[in-house]
Amino acid sequence: MSSTPVVVHSDAAPKAIGPYSQAVVAQGFVFCSGQIPLDPVSGELVPGGVEAQAERVLQNLEAVVRAAGTDLAHAVRATIFLQDLADFAAVNAVYARYFPTNPPARATVQVARLPRDVKVEIDLVAVLP
Repeated sequence: MSSTPVVVHSDAAPKAIGPYSQAVVAQGFVFCSGQIPLDPVSGELVPGGVEAQAERVLQNLEAVVRAAGTDLAHAVRATIFLQDLADFAAVNAVYARYFPTNPPARATVQVARLPRDVKVEIDLVAVLP
């Protein structure tokens, strides 16, 4: 196992909107940057409410972990950032579809503001199989 971090990129997820990588692999872990609900083709926010945004965020994360050589079943830690904690149940419903068994450890927090004023952002750590 190499101790040199490796940057991960997937064209199936949005390009970084700042000076960061979509993910970095180090010591057998994949550290995914927070994803927001950007369409990877257009770079625009997906239309719809928090459910549509959560769906796109999780699709983006799925693309990034696949590019790193793993999948969401190997996720071990996630953080959900919500613009409004009242959206907790709606986001949970979408999230549960992506992690039907053995979901990763998780924290969910309400924040004052997210990039591009989105309703949800999620970051993730996964292990390589």
